[in-house]
Amino acid sequence: MPKPPRPKLWSASYINVCIANFLMACSFNLLMPTIPLYITEQLGVAQSDTGIVLASYTLALLVVRPFSGYLVDLYARKKVLLISFIIFVLVFFGYFWATTVAVLVLVRVLHGAAWGVTSVATNTLAIDLVPSERRAEGISLAGTFMNLAMAIGPVIAIHVYHTQGFHTLIFCAIGMGVLGITAVAFIKSPPRQPVIRRRLSLDRFFLFSAWPVFLNQLFPCFAWGSVMAYVAQYGKTMGIFNVGIFFLFFAVGIMASRAFAGRLVDRGYVHAVNIVAMLIVAVFLFAFAFMQDIYTFCSAGLCIGLGFGSMLPAMQILYINMADSAQRGTASATYLLGFDVGVSIGMFTGGYISALASFEALYIIDALLCLVGVVVYQLVSRPWFERKKLR
Repeated sequence: MPKPPRPKLWSASYINVCIANFLMACSFNLLMPTIPLYITEQLGVAQSDTGIVLASYTLALLVVRPFSGYLVDLYARKKVLLISFIIFVLVFFGYFWATTVAVLVLVRVLHGAAWGVTSVATNTLAIDLVPSERRAEGISLAGTFMNLAMAIGPVIAIHVYHTQGFHTLIFCAIGMGVLGITAVAFIKSPPRQPVIRRRLSLDRFFLFSAWPVFLNQLFPCFAWGSVMAYVAQYGKTMGIFNVGIFFLFFAVGIMASRAFAGRLVDRGYVHAVNIVAMLIVAVFLFAFAFMQDIYTFCSAGLCIGLGFGSMLPAMQILYINMADSAQRGTASATYLLGFDVGVSIGMFTGGYISALASFEALYIIDALLCLVGVVVYQLVSRPWFERKKLR
């Protein structure tokens, strides 16, 4: 008896969500590697203070992420996405006036708030638009666009920053954002059951059933934050000034991971994918710290991208499978909150570690934290998920 055909994944609306996700994340990540350069080279800020600016949007995220999940679950998701995306793009204009650390921190906080709602809305819409039989694959591919943007954005950013300047970079980000808003306008949201306005409770804002996974996620995401924020400066200490090549190999690694990771998760290998991916990241972070040559620089970018590209969508599936359908927004918000908190802690503390010790010490700490993440996953997160999963 022939197998039934697999349900269609690449609908027009799903493609538009992926495009919007990419453009939103790319525009935001144009600033990830360039703000440390901008504030140290042009504003004269001490290296130890760069983490404060980089991680300042965490405060807004901690407040907004839980409420964004609630909003996405309660109101029309496309409308929430469109409004928040427009605000997200408008905040970019604030960087033109951000000539002091205080103003820059304020703009970053506003940007973090808009980013918090927009990213939750795009992720949740993507989940709505994929067939349940291909959910892991669909989430993985949608996540690819965001992760790819996080890798490609810095490549573009470093080139534009060094050739055209910081303000031209902001115009590029605004242009990407406008294109993203256009993509959102063409999305056709799937019909939803009428939402029952339940009494407000804490589980409408944070998926408490997944709290061990949330804590586990912080370990590798700390590494992501410190790698992405400080690799440009680390490359310069090694005599590698074209550090965009790291992000290029990182992007290739992320793309390569999507050839197999999502399908492996759909076939039931979610734990194997998470554990192996964290181990790959740890091994190549050690290499990144100890072997300072162009070949290690590129191969570490490739394999760290491969590890994160496999791990992050698999982590998100854990949240989705522990939430009922009425809490998809909450599940997405909790996953993204874990990512952003881990990344922000990595950026914040990374500035101090690199200033007081060295970049090598920072990446050794990153590698050790990924190994701790493997142990916590195997002993805590995995058995917890098996008890609490709904599907």
